[in-house]
Amino acid sequence: MADDPFLLFDHWYAEARDSEPNDPNAMALATVDAAGQPSLRMVLLKGHGRDGFVFYTNRGSRKADDLAAQPRAALLFHWKSLRRQVRIEGPVDIVGDDESDAYFATRSRDSQLGAWASEQSRPLDARATFEARFEEMKARFDGQDVPRPPFWGGYRVTPERLEFWQDRAHRLHERRLFLPAAGGGWDEGFLYP
Repeated sequence: MADDPFLLFDHWYAEARDSEPNDPNAMALATVDAAGQPSLRMVLLKGHGRDGFVFYTNRGSRKADDLAAQPRAALLFHWKSLRRQVRIEGPVDIVGDDESDAYFATRSRDSQLGAWASEQSRPLDARATFEARFEEMKARFDGQDVPRPPFWGGYRVTPERLEFWQDRAHRLHERRLFLPAAGGGWDEGFLYP
């Protein structure tokens, strides 16, 4: 096993892409609001590397409001087919416009239009209202590229703690913990299951 948490994540993630039937990039994102109320939801990992783990959302969503108030988060990857989990905790920064634009351009047209049509996490009187807004966006951008909405973009979680959990028989699981080392790099240890 790798002693570098990013190489280990890359290895496990590659195996998950081969074995998970749906969304191997799905991760639970935990945030807290200004009052300390926790919130948890699933999002999709859209980029990762030594600088962090990236997801995208509407910047008016509940998760974005939470991150504006408390710019820290926890992530959890659970790959049931491999009987593995990865937990990541750290501060969160907004991804720059160029990177957000580049990712947005890779999305399907309907997903791009949906980003414009949705007031994510805000009350909706009826599904028909959202569908009408989507049709309005189709008409608005007919025959042209759909630009990234100014209220939509990425967030990067920079790891300060990474834990790799591997299921073992009789609940004798293996838990490997990586924390930043004083001189750079990572200190590795184990946790009781």
